[in-house]
Amino acid sequence: MSLRDRRPALLVAVVLAALTTAACASKDARGTEAAGTVTVAATDDACDVGTTELPAGTHRFDVTNSGSKVTEFYVYGEGDRVIAEVENIAPGLSRELLAELPAGEYEAVCKPGMVGDGMRRTLTVTGAAIHLSDDESLAQAGTDYQRYVQSQTGALLEQTTAFVAAVKAGDIPGAKALYPVARTYWERIEPVAESFGDLDPIIDGREGDQEPGQDFTGFHRIEKALWETGDVSDMGPYADQLLTNVEEIVARSNEVTLEPLQLANGAKGLLDEIATGKITGEEDRYSHTDLWDFAGNLDGSKAAVQALRPYLEANDPDLVAEIDARFAATEAELGTHRSGDGWALYDQLDPAQLRALSDSITALTASVSKVAAVVAGR
Repeated sequence: MSLRDRRPALLVAVVLAALTTAACASKDARGTEAAGTVTVAATDDACDVGTTELPAGTHRFDVTNSGSKVTEFYVYGEGDRVIAEVENIAPGLSRELLAELPAGEYEAVCKPGMVGDGMRRTLTVTGAAIHLSDDESLAQAGTDYQRYVQSQTGALLEQTTAFVAAVKAGDIPGAKALYPVARTYWERIEPVAESFGDLDPIIDGREGDQEPGQDFTGFHRIEKALWETGDVSDMGPYADQLLTNVEEIVARSNEVTLEPLQLANGAKGLLDEIATGKITGEEDRYSHTDLWDFAGNLDGSKAAVQALRPYLEANDPDLVAEIDARFAATEAELGTHRSGDGWALYDQLDPAQLRALSDSITALTASVSKVAAVVAGR
């Protein structure tokens, strides 16, 4: 699940005011429709979409949060499939998001408190545009990344099965050892896993992420029992549910091929998760195994960029060199905290070490954030 700074006190609402320029009037360098900008103005008490009709093509959503609460914005496709998302938009800040929208029905979704179904407005997209994946190297990127995901889902299922077995057997040391290992594979495939509606939060939601009356489930529910109470005698049903949900995620993920902009946005999103949650120790607050998750997100982001590499090298080789250097720097910084086959616990790092990690991931994120515009031909 995305690492969002969710706390029970957060009540967020977003105002969507969409102003779309005449997209059909021009084309970008690759001949795709140069769709317009949709301005999203977020406040605390409404969700108003200025336009509900858009031309097919690539749209830039410029999201400004002028409210007092952290907010997030999604574009959903059929069955609440996440087409594009931007999260953790703090008050006073702006974020932008590029999304490719072929003709069809979508929903613009504001999520007050960053939980629940959100406030929804239908977006109708009409007309025709050249798909980004019509480019041979971009189409291959989706295929290559799907192959990477499939290599990770097998290990995710294997390690989660072993983790669940240890929990149900009451093997506390064994379950503690397996917990961060299983989660590493989960964190690597989050750009795909997050796209399946409610499965992500029930697998990976932290305590306090839930709506009123919703049970606290998944990895972190069991983590709390393992490290806070040391008693997993009542965790059997939660463990069984976790395995069932992971099995479903694995089955779905193995069949999904991400579109080029989803890959680019996913690469950045994984780094955002580190910067907004894992680097603060919010994610694994009971076990302090945050650096395992950090490493998993870093691996997954690098794999997404690697899938896009042939296209990026042909269109912006300087950016590729910049990203390579910054991945290397972040990996080297993280590598100083190796401990055996794993990582040091989060609470063993001092403020200076955390600052060094934060600075390296911030620089890397700034570089990877440029990938989507290159892919979109902007």
